[in-house]
Amino acid sequence: MSNKKIIRVTTVASSLKILLKGQLSYMNQFYDIIGVSSKDPVLAEVTEIEGVRTKGIDMTRKITPFKDLRAVWQLYTFFRKEKPAIVHTHTPKAGTLGLLAALLAGVPNRLHTIAGLPLMEATGKKRILLNVVEKITYACATKVYPNSKGLDAFVKQEKFTKPSKLKVIGEGSSNGVSIEHFDPALFSEKAKNDLRKSLNIGEEETVLIFLGRIVNDKGIHELVDAFVEVATKFDNVTLIVGGTPEKDLDPIKPKTEEILDTHPKIKMAGWIEDVRPYLAISDAMIFPSYREGFPNVVMQAGAMGVPVIVSDINGSNEIIISGENGVIVPVKNTPLLEKAISEFIERDLNSYSSDKCRQMIIDRYDQKLIWQLLHKEYEALLKNN
Repeated sequence: MSNKKIIRVTTVASSLKILLKGQLSYMNQFYDIIGVSSKDPVLAEVTEIEGVRTKGIDMTRKITPFKDLRAVWQLYTFFRKEKPAIVHTHTPKAGTLGLLAALLAGVPNRLHTIAGLPLMEATGKKRILLNVVEKITYACATKVYPNSKGLDAFVKQEKFTKPSKLKVIGEGSSNGVSIEHFDPALFSEKAKNDLRKSLNIGEEETVLIFLGRIVNDKGIHELVDAFVEVATKFDNVTLIVGGTPEKDLDPIKPKTEEILDTHPKIKMAGWIEDVRPYLAISDAMIFPSYREGFPNVVMQAGAMGVPVIVSDINGSNEIIISGENGVIVPVKNTPLLEKAISEFIERDLNSYSSDKCRQMIIDRYDQKLIWQLLHKEYEALLKNN
C-alpha cells in the first residue's frame, strides 16, 4: 500500500455506505483511506464492509452556524493530526465545512465532487446565500468534479469558479454502477412471480416503479397526478413507490400523501434495501426529478434492462437517450409526463430491448471504469506534489 493518505468526507454516513459503495475498498488497495461523516452506527458498517478506518464528526444538513463552526474546528484538528495528501468531499455541507478545514490545515489537494445542487430549486435570498456558500466551497478546493456534463455547464454558467478547476470524470457519475450486481439474469421467473404475488400484482399488469426520496424535488406531485390519470385509462397498471419521506426538509402536499396512501393501484414499498428484485418485475421506471447530479437509480434501472421515463434535467438526460433506453419529458410538466407514460403502455412496451438498455449502461458507466479513472486522477495529482 502507498503511504499516501486520502480522507473522503460526506455529511451523513449512509453516503459513504451507499453512494460510494465499493469505491473506498478499491482505493484502499493503493492508499490509506479514511471515511469521515457525522457520527452514526452506520460508520461501523462502512469499516466492516469497506475495510477502511472511519471517523465521526457531526455535520448538519441545514444552516446551523454554531454547529458548523464546531464541525470545521473538529475537521481541522483531525486533518492536522492525520496529514492527508488529499481530502475529497461529497455532498454540499461536507464540501463547505470539509474543504474550509482542509485549507486551514494545509492539505495540498482539496477535491470536491458535485452530485446535485439544492440551490437549483432555491429562489430569492435563499438562492443568493446558497450561491455565496457554493463559491466559498469551490474557492477552498484545488479541483472540483461535477458528476455530470450538465452540472459542469451549470457551474460555468453561474461562474461559481474558474473553468480550469472543473473536470468531469469519464462520462459522469460519482461511482458508476456495478454491472455484476445489477444484472437481470440473477432473478428467476419464479422469484419474480413470487414477488409479484406478495405485492398482489397480477401477471398481466404493467408495472411502473419510482425509487427515491418522497419529496417535492423528486417530482412526486407530477408523478402522482400523472399516474392517477393513467390509471383511469388502463385497468392493468400498477405503480410501485420505493422510498421514504423527508418531512422536515422537503415535505410533500397532504393531498399527494393521501393519494399515495389510498390509491388502489399504488403500492407503497417504503425503504427498499435491495431494489433489484423490484426492478426485475418492472416494465419501466418513472423518475421526474427537478434536479440531480447523476442519479444512481436511473443507471441501476438501465443495468437491469429497464427503460426509464425521466425529466429533462442534467444527469438524467445524459443517461437516457429518448427512444433508445427511455423517454425524456420536460421537467414539472404533468400532462406531458402522463402522455409519455400512456404512450409507453399503449405502444412502446415491447419496443425497448432489455439487452440494449443494459448495454448502454455497461458501455458508459461500468463502476470499475469510474474507479480506474478516479485512481488515475489521484495519481496525477499526487505526482505534482
